[in-house]
Amino acid sequence: MTAPTPATATRPTDSTSLLATARGLAAAFADRAAEHDAAGRFPTADVEDLRAARMLGLMVPARLGGAEAGFAGYTAVATELATGAAATALLFNMHASVTGALAATPDDLARALGAPESWFDARDRILVDAADGAFYAVAASERGAGSRLSQVRTCYTRTARGYRITGAKAFVSGAGHADAYLVAARAPELGADGAPVVSQFLVPAGPGVMVEETWDSLGMRATGSHDLHLDVEVPADALLGGLEGLALLLAQVMPQWLVASYAAVYVGVARSAVDAAVAHLQQRDLVGLPAARARIGRADAAVAAAELAVHEAAVRVDADPGSAETNRWVWRAKLLAGDTAADVAASMLEAAGTSVTRRGHPLERIFRDARCGALQPATSDVCADWLGVAALGGDPHAAAVPRW
Repeated sequence: MTAPTPATATRPTDSTSLLATARGLAAAFADRAAEHDAAGRFPTADVEDLRAARMLGLMVPARLGGAEAGFAGYTAVATELATGAAATALLFNMHASVTGALAATPDDLARALGAPESWFDARDRILVDAADGAFYAVAASERGAGSRLSQVRTCYTRTARGYRITGAKAFVSGAGHADAYLVAARAPELGADGAPVVSQFLVPAGPGVMVEETWDSLGMRATGSHDLHLDVEVPADALLGGLEGLALLLAQVMPQWLVASYAAVYVGVARSAVDAAVAHLQQRDLVGLPAARARIGRADAAVAAAELAVHEAAVRVDADPGSAETNRWVWRAKLLAGDTAADVAASMLEAAGTSVTRRGHPLERIFRDARCGALQPATSDVCADWLGVAALGGDPHAAAVPRW
């Protein structure tokens, strides 16, 4: 199934070479995906391929050795990678959410928020390392709190050297394999408004950062999303943005990396479900079944619509980040991608028949991976509620239960 390309769509100038690289990587990932899934094993070879192709520097500015892709460039690449191996694409998403957020924040905005000049050197070092192959992971979610940043229990305290961070994280994709982790933690005291002060730190792997191997899941089995335990001191420049309390603000104002980046992955998963079903029907000489053809047709249309929504959101993020209309598209993209992946994969399973439910068949794995899309933050229910409040003229950030 080919990706839809609207006549008016704008793509990054380097998109042709980036997408060609991504398609080549996806083919290699697909050859290993079944083995990684069956063993629940981290896809080391896939990450090495990303590193060798310098894809870990996709979002890094050219002046620092990267490809300088925008959000639309990221979504196009992530979608292609996900057609080969959903778990690897999800790991890539986590890494890109760190580098993309750092690279896309304009210097003047960071200074207006109060970032010290020392922060810019620290940011550039992080990005240079990514372009050179450093792999980053995100440690935000916690048991009992999920991805709601306002509810995290991991704490930080100020020290003479910087900050001490203590706590435990769950669902840390790439745990034990990352060079550093983006950690969300709260200050011991509340802010002036009575709300928690939640900050983000880039914590290097090493002493004080311990992995507990807990990951044995329905889908996305190869992400290695184990628990992470922290009791570590980090220097002052580990604080992202050089400012405390930015995490919740950015989650509300510019949610694309917390919301729509997942959407790109699950659109790719949905596309791969259609491709796998088509291949199966052709191999079994079942293309003459009208019911199967109808399911393929509906799935093709649904995936095309979801992909166009993700692309629309991505283009708007690049052109007008943080605007009310851009953010509505961000939430729409995640809702449509998550639900479409689950619905399409289920329909393709029925179209192809019982034989594809056997372990080891690509569609069986894709079905399990696709089912995770609506559950990852922000969940489909949260997205739908956010959009419903906005459509009714309310403030979706003023929910009685905080979304973040």
